[in-house]
Amino acid sequence: MFQVLRNPNSSKFQVSEFILMGFPGIHEWQHWLSLPLAVLYLLALGANIFILITINQEAALNQPMYLFLGILAVVDIGLATTIMPKILAILWFNAKVISLPECFSQIYVIHCFVAMESGIFLCMAIDRYVAICRPLRYPSIITKSFVVKATVLMVLRNSLSTLPVPVLAAQRHYCSRNQIEHCLCSNLGVTSLSCDDRTINSIYQLLLAWTLMGSDLGMIILSYALILHSVLRLNSAEAASKALSTCTSHLILIFFFYTIVVVISITHSATKTVPLFPVLLNVLHNVIPPALNPMIYALKNKELRQGLGKILRLRI
Repeated sequence: MFQVLRNPNSSKFQVSEFILMGFPGIHEWQHWLSLPLAVLYLLALGANIFILITINQEAALNQPMYLFLGILAVVDIGLATTIMPKILAILWFNAKVISLPECFSQIYVIHCFVAMESGIFLCMAIDRYVAICRPLRYPSIITKSFVVKATVLMVLRNSLSTLPVPVLAAQRHYCSRNQIEHCLCSNLGVTSLSCDDRTINSIYQLLLAWTLMGSDLGMIILSYALILHSVLRLNSAEAASKALSTCTSHLILIFFFYTIVVVISITHSATKTVPLFPVLLNVLHNVIPPALNPMIYALKNKELRQGLGKILRLRI
């Protein structure tokens, strides 16, 4: 389990694997959580795959707004699949061991997908802003080319900016403890086991949160403030209601996503005596939004709901 560091003058040992203990405080009966988590995971996979099939087969949904929704579905599938198979393996088969490269890779992918989801929410907010505030210019601004460019930009931004997180974590020395009180490799949970100074890790984590997700949230708030200002200037109450209805599902998802992110950040730093709550919240944040996102859009969006109805009838 341990290996000597390459430096011959060092008396420290470097662990070669981590052990994911699962949910802290409830190890003896945590396997009962496997059923609801498995249901949520299957729901996330099924709902998002169904959304992708619907968007692909319905010509009426071949629009930038729904293309962004399709990209969000891919991100949600990737995020849930990054963590759930390992969590279920821990709960069902007691497969708690994870190698250092696997752990650092999981840290990277989780950060990348979460940042990608935030970026797609920003793109969708821009799409709604142009559709409502600049409707005559919408066909020339929000094109399929715009969707491709925005997606590529987000992929490059998030993949490069989150890369230092696992790299910095891998630079730490893990010389004594290797048991992580978590179901997944979280950056703070892993680096807390290091024997050397991890200040740079904490600083970069904070900087990343403010520059990426903080700037995304700021731009989203600005977009919807401008949308609200434009809607309030409409003379027709019916037109205003119709304009706002196209944003409802998006606003629900944004509120849920960023609220949970803020709560997780607070509980990780403040909840030291009850570590179960931030761990459980962290796991649910990575599986509940992927399960809820397609259902909320399907319920609130008439065109998507009609497309899903057609696909269902084809399958029966």
